[in-house]
Amino acid sequence: MAKKPTAADAQLILQLYDLRREAEMRKARVWMTQEFFPQNAEDFLKVAWAFGTQENAWLRQVSGYWGIVTSFVLADVLNEELFLQPGFSGELFLIYAKIHPFVKQLREQLNDPEAFLNIEKAIARTKWGKNRLQFMIKRVDTLRQRRAQTKAG
Repeated sequence: MAKKPTAADAQLILQLYDLRREAEMRKARVWMTQEFFPQNAEDFLKVAWAFGTQENAWLRQVSGYWGIVTSFVLADVLNEELFLQPGFSGELFLIYAKIHPFVKQLREQLNDPEAFLNIEKAIARTKWGKNRLQFMIKRVDTLRQRRAQTKAG
């Protein structure tokens, strides 16, 4: 049975939330959630290999942030129940849903079997997390379709 959330867990959530409000992190999060919609591994890799670009820095910043946060959950440093609250982790699910269809291919092409692995494990640990991911995959598909229609029209 999972430990009950403590005041220390709540404090850590607030500190992690505060880090997300830093000016450059906000720009990175906006780009990652609203503008970056890779259709396949190649779209992702174009940014991942474009060292020195703003988009590459943002991709690494947001991915790294969520990798660190999920490592806290996996190591039982951060209460999973608090972490999974949509007000805190909703963005994680959105971002991971964008790459979920081709994450295995990314790991192969990056030659990194652990790429996004902490994120994947943290999401898959609970039934709620698995269900939330499926919900977000559908939402991302809808957003991709809308973006395609807007560009075509």
